[in-house]
Amino acid sequence: MALFNKKKRIQYLGFNDIWFTIIGILFISIITNYLFNNPFERASLDLVFIGWFAAFFSTVCDWLIIRGILIFLRKKYPDFKDDLKRIVFLFFAILTVIFFVDYVVGPLLAKLFTFFGYPSSHRVIFKILLPVILIVIMIMAIYEAIYYYGRLKKSIREEEQAKQVMVLAQLDTLRNQAQPHFLFNSLNTLRDIIDQDTKEDAKGFVDNLSDVYRFILESGNTNLISIEKELKFVNAYVYIQSERFGENLKINWKLPEEKKAFLIVPMSLQLLIENAIKHNVVSRTKPLVINIEIKDDYLVVSNKIQPKSTKTPSTKIGLKNIEKRYKLISNKLPVINENEDEFIVSLPLLKLLDQNKNYENINH
Repeated sequence: MALFNKKKRIQYLGFNDIWFTIIGILFISIITNYLFNNPFERASLDLVFIGWFAAFFSTVCDWLIIRGILIFLRKKYPDFKDDLKRIVFLFFAILTVIFFVDYVVGPLLAKLFTFFGYPSSHRVIFKILLPVILIVIMIMAIYEAIYYYGRLKKSIREEEQAKQVMVLAQLDTLRNQAQPHFLFNSLNTLRDIIDQDTKEDAKGFVDNLSDVYRFILESGNTNLISIEKELKFVNAYVYIQSERFGENLKINWKLPEEKKAFLIVPMSLQLLIENAIKHNVVSRTKPLVINIEIKDDYLVVSNKIQPKSTKTPSTKIGLKNIEKRYKLISNKLPVINENEDEFIVSLPLLKLLDQNKNYENINH
């Protein structure tokens, strides 16, 4: 029974109401005794006790029956949309139970006391029952308020958890999308090396590529990474590209040591360098210079636009991937600027405090 089972009391009522029940019954019984029997007018302590006991017994019957109906209605109508229906039924149940108990239990107790030699009678007086009804309604309102608050908290918590699961799934999708994108471009590079260079160069490239993928696997479940750790990956990637382009690819690093603890989304810096290489001429006559620096809490990657004579079709997967991941994680978004001469992408430098609330508890 929910009355004796603490777990069920909390489940159906929203809190452990054992002391609330005891104190409530005592309080209502004292009020009821005063309204019906006025103990100050009783001739002896026996009569005072009998009057209070009659009020106490009736209150216990009222409380437990109404409480049972309350639990039944909550089982039958558990949804928020049924709250009004449940409360209306409860209101009529309170009226019915109080009148029934007073009409049935009152006369029975009166006969019982008369049997033991205490003259007693009972009448159903609505004017006296009205304050009792109001008190019971107020107490049941407390039950409802606590129950509603508990359900509301649970609903909000479940909604937040659902949002977190959704955000995590989206991040996993985007993170997994970035890896094949990198592999596709790496295989294109490997094909060019096989065409242009020796077999040994190709083997060296594959060895370095395996090191890069080892890093990807090790950080595969990470949604935010420090610049310092990202640089280890990027340096390995740049080394691979240097095998192909030699001195024609130049990276200018301007990253203060104290800023390397800031966070960015993994593979974002690598994707920007890869994007610059993909869409620009990289040759002896036109070396590609990529500048990477920190300005106003942004990691800024810029390069002079050197369009290829035959443009490579752009799917924009890399940039869209970075933008979506930042959008899911933080309110700070990348800034992309392009003019006739230069292409610039600024990645926000994040701290743990910058994370969205939906994301705070799901970072691996």
